[in-house]
Amino acid sequence: MCGIVGFYGPDDVAHDIVFGLTALQHRGQDAAGIATFDGNFHLHKGNGLIADVFRPKFLKKLKGNIGIGHARYTTQGSNDSELAQPFTTSYPFGLSMVHNGNVINFRDVAKRLHEKYHVLPKTSNDLELIMYTFASELRTKDLDHLSVVDIFDAVETTQELVEGAYATITVIAGYGLLAFNDPRGIRPLVFGRRETPNGPVYAFSSESTCFDYLGFEFIKNVGPGQAVFIDQNFKVHYKNPYQQPKNFCVFEHIYFAREDSVIHGRLVARERVRLGKLLARRVKEAGLQPDMVIDVPSSGYFAASGLAEAIGVPYRRGLVKNNHMGRSFIVSSQAGREDVVKKKLNPIRAFVEGKKVAVVDDSIVRGTTSRRIVRILREAGAKEVYFISSAPPIISPCIYGIDMAMSTELIAANHTEQEICDYIEADRVIYQSVEDLKELFSVEKGHGGSCFACFTGNYPTGDVTRYLRHIQEERQSHRSKKDKALAATSVSAKAPEPTEH
Repeated sequence: MCGIVGFYGPDDVAHDIVFGLTALQHRGQDAAGIATFDGNFHLHKGNGLIADVFRPKFLKKLKGNIGIGHARYTTQGSNDSELAQPFTTSYPFGLSMVHNGNVINFRDVAKRLHEKYHVLPKTSNDLELIMYTFASELRTKDLDHLSVVDIFDAVETTQELVEGAYATITVIAGYGLLAFNDPRGIRPLVFGRRETPNGPVYAFSSESTCFDYLGFEFIKNVGPGQAVFIDQNFKVHYKNPYQQPKNFCVFEHIYFAREDSVIHGRLVARERVRLGKLLARRVKEAGLQPDMVIDVPSSGYFAASGLAEAIGVPYRRGLVKNNHMGRSFIVSSQAGREDVVKKKLNPIRAFVEGKKVAVVDDSIVRGTTSRRIVRILREAGAKEVYFISSAPPIISPCIYGIDMAMSTELIAANHTEQEICDYIEADRVIYQSVEDLKELFSVEKGHGGSCFACFTGNYPTGDVTRYLRHIQEERQSHRSKKDKALAATSVSAKAPEPTEH
């Protein structure tokens, strides 16, 4: 899961890109990058947070009235800065692209690129597969008389060939700004506009909260399979979508998106309150009578408040978060995740001591973070701890851009609810039901279709057995290389100093 933005207007857009990415920092903390164009591409990217990567001296070099930006959260490959987006290619015209999501048929796409177009991607980042597929299809057109129809034709062929989840934004040098989604619309992308004295500025973003910060008017969601192109005259063109049944990622509402974002007409905060209210029935059925409800800040807050309201129990802020620490789920290693939890959460002992505490989190993925939270509350004197997940048990790997791509990492895929309760050392574990979640985000409720694959094992892209194996092989290969590199570094560090002769 990553955050992407794109801007096109009459004036330089670098500052809008930086502020837009900052509003999306929760979507990725590993690396960031920006590309702008003013007759030449200007590119800067690196590892770290937005504020660390884009110092004022670098912003001065990012000239141009069109540009894109990316905040990276690593799901495959390493954290090498060379894998940070945007990526660029000089032909045809010059393209620079960012994406959010995951390509699942990456081996098939790479093979086709090599055999048909003699293209060899330079990195393991699947953005290259999307970019070179689009570029290769664009090259088949009459480049001296390239039309909007030609651009949209290349988009549609790319959507037919590249399977998975992806929202993309592309600068086509000398032509304009292009955005398109995968045919199922699994990942979010919104389109907005801001009026200025010099003319309109158009923008694409992963979430609407970016527009709130920058004073943009929301125009629309980029729908499943849809493409939007803004030409040199700032005329907006839409492509009738190459569309399959909509399957928007429900985990965006549960965890990833910011609470103040509106996704497909639904405020994320309100949906999380509803998730909490749905949990009330399960808490009552379990016979639990907590003295208070608290949340794991900050993604658990609205679900916790909804649960407290529904069962008539006080809500308290029992855990205080250090806001200068990152989101533990999107830290790239388990050791790193546990370290973040230790440092970012501090209990308010006076509130929880001697109390039966229901603690609400967005989900239980690996279980280690949940266990640490329970221990923190126990050490603060909680009498009983009920751990409540606003998501159902996660039993299947996500292959569409969330870092849980191996079933061995998912505690609910391998253990019963009681075993999970014992492992995290809680007095009781309560999960959201899949049925209630599906009802909340059903077509009848106006959502239009969602992906529940991580809770059900039913993937919208069909039988993914082969792709799951490929992803697991890629991850194991990367981990093996990383372990060898660490071992080599350790041996080197311990090697004796050479003797002088």
